[in-house]
Amino acid sequence: MDFGSSPITFSLIALNVIFSLIGFSNHAFIDKTTMWPYLIKRDKQYYRFITSGFIHADWLHLGFNMFSFYFFGKAIEYYFSQYGLGGNISYLALYFFGLIIADIPSYIKHQDDYNYRALGASGAVSAVIFACILFQPWGTILIYFIPMPFIVFAFIYLAYCIYMSKKNIGFVNHDAHLWGSLFGLAYTFLLIALKAPDMLPGIMDQLSHPHFGR
Repeated sequence: MDFGSSPITFSLIALNVIFSLIGFSNHAFIDKTTMWPYLIKRDKQYYRFITSGFIHADWLHLGFNMFSFYFFGKAIEYYFSQYGLGGNISYLALYFFGLIIADIPSYIKHQDDYNYRALGASGAVSAVIFACILFQPWGTILIYFIPMPFIVFAFIYLAYCIYMSKKNIGFVNHDAHLWGSLFGLAYTFLLIALKAPDMLPGIMDQLSHPHFGR
């Protein structure tokens, strides 16, 4: 791994791993940092919008998020730098605003629910993953060894998040996945429109002309 090529991505992964490892064996640390809308509203603990994004429930949760972030984060770090889109500042804004904005719907919904808590970097990771759609919409990924165009996977992912959110199944904050994904798309499109509008025709051309496997 070349730290120098993607320093922001590797640094964010390191922070996620360090704070998650602390939380695995320290319940008091989790209580102080997790997304807890009830306490945010009553005690003004707004820092939880950030700290909850650097802790995870278990090794599987941490591994899945960081594995995904490793590949897509490196790509976005490269794209934002090479295409004149604000470089590391824009990348960090995507990540941290993704964390915050993805949790706002859950905060509004559960602000009077003492028992509701959530944690994980899913909102930020979803924002980064979906930002990649605008640069590589027809790149192929493997889902259970089945090749699938990235943009197709994105819409299936969104539909799944909406369904799971309505069903309220499990303990994963599916709202964070959904809103993080939508934020990543909107933020990156606006960033391109403001900083590199000449890229927009090429993006529209890619979207309208599938190139599977690239």
